Amino acid sequence: MSLQPGLSNELTITVQESDSTRALGDNTLPVVLSTPRLIAYLEHTAHHTILPHLGEGQTSVGTWVNVRHLAATPLGMQVRFWAELIAVEGRRLRFRVEAWDEVEKVAEGEHERFIIDRARFEERLAQKEALKNKK
Repeated sequence: MSLQPGLSNELTITVQESDSTRALGDNTLPVVLSTPRLIAYLEHTAHHTILPHLGEGQTSVGTWVNVRHLAATPLGMQVRFWAELIAVEGRRLRFRVEAWDEVEKVAEGEHERFIIDRARFEERLAQKEALKNKK
C-alpha cells in the first residue's frame, strides 16, 4: 500500500434532479444540490483518491464527516469536488475536502475513512443480520 499525504482527486458532476433537496421528498425546500448528496460526492471523491493504492480485497468506509455547506447550487450547474489525503495513521485516513460550483466555493471540511478488508467486513455484517433474525 503506497498511501502518502498529498494524494488528491477531483470529480465533476452536473447537478440533476436526483441530487436535489426535492429528491429527498420535501417539496418545501428550494430545488438545489442537497447537503446529503454533496457529502456523498465528497466521500466518493475521497474514496477514489485512495482506491488505486489499496491492496487486493481492501476498500474504505467513511467514518466521520465535518463539512460546511457554504452556498446553494441550482440544477444544471456543474460542481467540482476535490479531496486531498492529509494524514495516514495506520488504517485511518483523513482528507481535506472542498467543492466549487461554476460561481463559487460551495463546501469545505474534513472527512475520515478507514481501510477495511471487504470479506471480513461482509462476514461481520452477516453475523449482525443473523443476530437480528434471532430476536
